[in-house]
Amino acid sequence: MKPLLLTALGRTISTAPLGRREDDVEVRRIPALPTARALDLARPTVIALDRTLLASVGDDAERLRELSAVVALVGIGEAGEPEPSGDFPVELLTSFIAGDAAAGTVLTVLRGAFRHAAALLAARHARDEAAERARELTELTTIGVALSTERDLHALLELILTQARRVTSSDAGSLYLVERDEDGVPRNLRFAMAQNFSLPSLPFSSFTVPIDHASLAGYAAATGEPLVIGDVYLLPDDVSYRQNRSFDDAFGYRTKSMLVLPMKSHRDEIVGVLQLINRKRALDMRLMSDDVVDREVMTYDTRCVEVASALASQAAVAIENGRLYEDIERLFEGFVTAAVTAIESRDPTTSGHSGRVATMTVGLAEVVDRTAEGPYRHVNFTREQLRELRYAGLLHDFGKVGVREQVLVKQKKLYPQDLEVIRHRFAYLIQRADLEFERTRADFILASGQDGYDAMLVSLEAEREGRRHELRCHLDAIVRANEPTIMPEGSFEALHLIRAKTFVDFEGQVRPLLEDHELQYLMIRKGTLDDAERREIESHVTHTFRFLEQIPWTRELRNIPQIAYGHHEKLNGRGYPNALDGSAIPVQTRMMTIADIYDALTATDRPYKRAVSAERALDILHLEAREGMLDATLLEAFVQARVFEQVPLGSAGD
Repeated sequence: MKPLLLTALGRTISTAPLGRREDDVEVRRIPALPTARALDLARPTVIALDRTLLASVGDDAERLRELSAVVALVGIGEAGEPEPSGDFPVELLTSFIAGDAAAGTVLTVLRGAFRHAAALLAARHARDEAAERARELTELTTIGVALSTERDLHALLELILTQARRVTSSDAGSLYLVERDEDGVPRNLRFAMAQNFSLPSLPFSSFTVPIDHASLAGYAAATGEPLVIGDVYLLPDDVSYRQNRSFDDAFGYRTKSMLVLPMKSHRDEIVGVLQLINRKRALDMRLMSDDVVDREVMTYDTRCVEVASALASQAAVAIENGRLYEDIERLFEGFVTAAVTAIESRDPTTSGHSGRVATMTVGLAEVVDRTAEGPYRHVNFTREQLRELRYAGLLHDFGKVGVREQVLVKQKKLYPQDLEVIRHRFAYLIQRADLEFERTRADFILASGQDGYDAMLVSLEAEREGRRHELRCHLDAIVRANEPTIMPEGSFEALHLIRAKTFVDFEGQVRPLLEDHELQYLMIRKGTLDDAERREIESHVTHTFRFLEQIPWTRELRNIPQIAYGHHEKLNGRGYPNALDGSAIPVQTRMMTIADIYDALTATDRPYKRAVSAERALDILHLEAREGMLDATLLEAFVQARVFEQVPLGSAGD
């Protein structure tokens, strides 16, 4: 689908094509800003936001925020206005250009905006995918709980079939149960339950089917393999099974796509067969004619097979306490993968971090499990607990989806636009020094002619060069101070000296060389974030906990939220978000904290900081352990077993 550019009526953006060809991008002119809900969210969209469109929303700031979440907003100023004034929502703009900007500049900005719009679309798809996987997991878990508590066989079968039809969008379905002889040998299949959305009032009668290759249900029971059929009326001649059309003929129904699944117990014995019929595009569509069937019925895809297989296994578990666990685990693994993808799509610079932390945390747990001495000699981890720890590691940063992206990916102490303003300020002052030089020189010639001119010129040039040198030194100091640091270091005397100096701006106002907010950012002693930004980043652990707490975990995975919640707590009570002391921090969380800090220090995929060597990272970890922040015993195990070597040093995107 073509990208879309929305501009105000009467505005001409550029005569050059925005893509490789003139028709690569659709340009549409609008009289007023649309709402986010009115847009086609499946295509990358850029809005050229000038004052005409801005005026159309008045004071509705929420509308602009909703738009900025789904489209790229490019500010268009007046002629000669290279930077947005206060009437523009600066924090929501992707970029800003003057109304008379050169065509090349306009094209560059708009193409960048379309890349941003495409990134927004990709992030939204990732979030939708994660939500869908979460929904599937929640539904299957809820169904499993319901099945495990249901003791009435008829109600149980009805629940199984209803849920199986719903999650696969099937119009109809049936259930067969295996009947065994006195020796436990399978004898036949009994037709036990049927449902049909299009024909809800059908009479029901029970009958039996041989377990052989002649019927669809018999074939699935005999082979233990599912059948996925696009059209049962078009079966190949070389297959042994056939569909009985007597039902279709008697009731005017058209059976087309089918999914036939054996229900197996934990002993790999066939308990029954689940048969699903006519997967529909819309669950509430009634299939009342062949034309509707042809238009609305689809083949069961891989996802349907997986979900229905999980349900079939849950049915067998409910009858014989069997095979559900593997299917739920597989679906949850897909959800976790989708969740991690959603995290890393917002901040690609941390790609692979969650996986590396999970790997090292589980590796350290395995070391602790083998330890025969020390304070953790009695600590052991089962296979289920290691899996729980791995999932907690993968999901420990999921709450970053609730942090503003500009804070999440902040590379320097100043935001790029702030540093650009400072550069422009110093360029202006250097040009002003040159102008003053020329003005003084001209005034001298007019007043005194050539008498003493040469000596004056030498002095004047020295003064100008001194001023230029001073400004360049100040700017260099600011640029150096803008670089992030891993450990607190340095003083800010030079910045305070710069802050104390003033200049006269275009409007004749006396202003400091450094504004208060600029000085505040530059004086950050560690990293790139000030206190407010750091609190926002720190809030991700609470977002993570609240998200994970909503999932109805199985008994084996119930500690995931708590393990992930505390990975920034410190043993001396100086961590966050709850300032817990050591006695309140689970050992699993202590291990994750070590792995998380090590990876953050050594990762080379963070543009806002320099990576350190493994040796330097371990030194920092030992320093924090000596200060009472980290568990020294676990850190020693981490180092002695060289757990950190389980992931490549400085790996990125793996």
